[in-house]
Amino acid sequence: MTGGTISGGNISRETILQALDIDKSFGGVPVLKHVNLDIKKGEVHALMGENGAGKSTLIKIITGAYSKDSGQLKWKGNNVEINSRSDCQALGISCVYQELSVIPALTVAQNVLLGKEPRIGKTHLIDHKKMNAMVQELIDRYEFPLNPMDFVNDLGIGQRQLVEILKGLSSDADLLIMDEPTASLSGREAEILFSIIEALRDKGVSIIYISHRLEEVYRLADRLTILRDGENVVVLEKEEINPVEVIRLMIGKVVDESEGSVKTFRKTGGEAALEVRDLSSRGVFDKVSFQVRRGEILGFGGLIGAGRTELVRCLYGIDGYSSGEIYLEGEKYVPRVKKSIKRGFGFVPEDRRNQGFIPLLSINRNTALTNYDLIRKSGGAISKKEELQMCLNAIEAVDIRPKDPDKAVGLLSGGNQQKVVLGKWLMRDLKLLIVDEPTAGIDVGAKDEIYHILRELADRGVMVILVSSDLQELLRVSDRILVMRKGRIVKEFAEGTVTQADILAAASGLLG
Repeated sequence: MTGGTISGGNISRETILQALDIDKSFGGVPVLKHVNLDIKKGEVHALMGENGAGKSTLIKIITGAYSKDSGQLKWKGNNVEINSRSDCQALGISCVYQELSVIPALTVAQNVLLGKEPRIGKTHLIDHKKMNAMVQELIDRYEFPLNPMDFVNDLGIGQRQLVEILKGLSSDADLLIMDEPTASLSGREAEILFSIIEALRDKGVSIIYISHRLEEVYRLADRLTILRDGENVVVLEKEEINPVEVIRLMIGKVVDESEGSVKTFRKTGGEAALEVRDLSSRGVFDKVSFQVRRGEILGFGGLIGAGRTELVRCLYGIDGYSSGEIYLEGEKYVPRVKKSIKRGFGFVPEDRRNQGFIPLLSINRNTALTNYDLIRKSGGAISKKEELQMCLNAIEAVDIRPKDPDKAVGLLSGGNQQKVVLGKWLMRDLKLLIVDEPTAGIDVGAKDEIYHILRELADRGVMVILVSSDLQELLRVSDRILVMRKGRIVKEFAEGTVTQADILAAASGLLG
C-alpha cells in the first residue's frame, strides 16, 4: 500500500487514512491478519468480502469500537490512536452502521443531533425549535422523506435507516463510512443516497462503502479492497472491477449476480390456497386483494412506506386489520400468531436481530423457540435429546456455520443469523413461508443459498411470500410480482418480459 499522494489524470489525491498491518483476534481466533487499507481524499473506496471476512471488525477498529492487537492507524500522515467514538469524530470520521443505533423513543431531530443539540443562550437548555429547524434543513437538502418531529418508534426500518444516514451527514466529516447503507432502502431512496454520495465525493469527502450489492459497488467505487478470511486479497482500480472476477476473489466460486436484471414470466394456473379480499388497515393499506398458489413464490415490491411489511404482519397475525377477509384453503381465516404457527405458517421478519432471534441464546435454543410443541415432553420436562436433534437437523438443512449448536446466534455472521431464523421454520410442516427482506446485508454466497432454499420449498408445494426492496432479487426469485404504492397494489407482473426499471416505474407511480 502506498502513502503520500497519487496522480489520477489532473487530480492529485492525498492519502487521508491508512490502516497498516492490522491484527485482531477474539478468544485466540484470528479475525484480521496483517490487513492494510488506504483511503484517498475525495474517493469512494468499496470494502467487500463475505460475511465473516473481517470488514466490520476493521471498521470498528478504525472507529474506536474495538482495539487492535497490533498494527498502526495513520490520519493525514500522522500516527493516531482511536479508542472511542469521540476520538473518531474529533478527527473528522463519521460512520453509518448497518446495525442501527437510533433511539426509538426520541424524535428524528433528537436522534440526528444527539450530543450536538443547540442551546438557548448560555444555558444548558436545549433549543428545540432551532434543533428542529436545523434537521429540517438537512432533510430538505438531501430530500429525505422524514419529519424532524416524528418519533423514530413510529417509523419503519427503512425510514430508520435514513435517520441513521442523516446522523452521519449532519457533521462535516472528512471521511464517511457507510456499512450496508441501502440494506433497508428501496429503489428511489437508494438513488437519492447515490446522488448524495457522488456530491460528497465531488466536495472532497472520502467514503468507505461496504455493501453486498455488487451493482452499487460497480456504480460508485473508485477503488475496491477485497478481504477474505481476515486477509487482504486485492485492491482494484475502477477499470479493473469486473463482476465475475470480484465474486471469484471474494468466495472462490462463481455466482451469477447478473441474473435477475430481466426476466420473462409465464402465466401459470394452479390452485389458490390463500386468498386475501379487500384487506385494509386504516392509514396503512387499503382494499388489498390477491391470491397465492401452492408452490408459488409471490414477490411484493414497492418503496418504503408502501405498506408491504404491514400487510404481511397482518397476514401472520402480528398486527390487526380494520376490514377485509382472508381465506385459507377455501375457509375464512382470522390470523393469530399461535394459530398461524400451528397451521404451518412461518415468518422471517424484516428486522431479524430484534425480531427474528434472541442474540444471547444458542442456535439450539433459538431453533426450539417456535417448535416446542413438536418436541416430546416427559412430565413437564422437554426432551433435550430431541431438542438437540432438531437443532442439528436445522443446521444441516440450511448449512449454518459453524455447526455448533451451543454457539450464541448473536456471534454469527449476518448470513448465518438469517439461516437460523429460516432453519427453525423448516423443522415444521410448512404451508406458507413469509420472508421480509430475507437477504438484507448478506453476502452473495449466502444469498444464493437462501434463494435455493426458497425455490426448494416452492417445489415441494409450499407457498412463499417474498417482500424485497432489492429489484434484482425480486426478479430472480419470484414467479409473480405485485407492486404496492401508498397502501394499494398498483401493478401485477405475471407474464411477459419484465425489467427492474418496470418494477421501479410501477412503485414510483409512473407505470399503471
